[in-house]
Amino acid sequence: MDTWQERATAHAARIDAYVAPHLARRESHVKHPVFDFLFTYYSYRPAQLRRWHPGYGVALPASAEHASLKGYGPVGSGVGVGVGVTAAYLASQRPLVEALHRLLTATAGRAPHFGCFGLHEWAMVYRLTEDETRHADWPLRLGPDGTDAVVEGHRIACSHFDAYRFFTPPARPLNTLSPGRDDRIAFEQPGCLHAGMDLYGKVAVRLSPLISSDLVADAFELAWDIRVMDMRAAPYDLSGLDLGGNEWSPIKIETPEGKREYAEAQRVFSERAEPIRQRLINECDRLLASADSSAQ
Repeated sequence: MDTWQERATAHAARIDAYVAPHLARRESHVKHPVFDFLFTYYSYRPAQLRRWHPGYGVALPASAEHASLKGYGPVGSGVGVGVGVTAAYLASQRPLVEALHRLLTATAGRAPHFGCFGLHEWAMVYRLTEDETRHADWPLRLGPDGTDAVVEGHRIACSHFDAYRFFTPPARPLNTLSPGRDDRIAFEQPGCLHAGMDLYGKVAVRLSPLISSDLVADAFELAWDIRVMDMRAAPYDLSGLDLGGNEWSPIKIETPEGKREYAEAQRVFSERAEPIRQRLINECDRLLASADSSAQ
């Protein structure tokens, strides 16, 4: 087996640990309030996530199955011709690469903040009845009144637009910030859990197939772990939920102990995200330099 095929097989096996249970649940029409998120909120389908890409600048044998995929075409010349992501495709994606580079570098240049305590999920159910929430099959751990009291008793400072936009109407004025769709560069900060998850769903997958699937998978696994922690701090009572063999335990952010636990976990995820964010920045730098070289 060729080296690229071995890497493709290893990548698929790595991702199948997450994808296979999801597909089995989907086949059985079983919803999972934690694990479904990365497959439903973000646009990358399981089959796309399983497929391995070497990234721009790598040529595969001309007979490789990648030839028919978007962005691919003949690369090289003479006896060295193969299949790879083309310079024309890179040129077409340059505005995206530039925009993501600006966002990543702006975020990396800020100090992380660890005092939000996951209140975005609480603000998303503020003043709703239990059957109106996004995960109506799971009750609120403190009930509607207790949940509302937590929201009203805290300072909410959510900097992430894609969380803030799901706040209920009465919760939106309680946020001390007003992040918008077009000003993410002004608000994104590296302590935000959603900014960490977006390294996968809003950056790595959008750069694919220009970047290696190994980097996409690293960002995915970070996002997976962040999602678990995010929902442990959410207002839902998820006791009894199958968490891949681990027993569910809530982070009770309404208590001093829960706040400390949340902030420390946030710090750890920020540290894990830092090298992935830097690798994505480095890839953007490489791609932009390659685009400049091809244009000359």
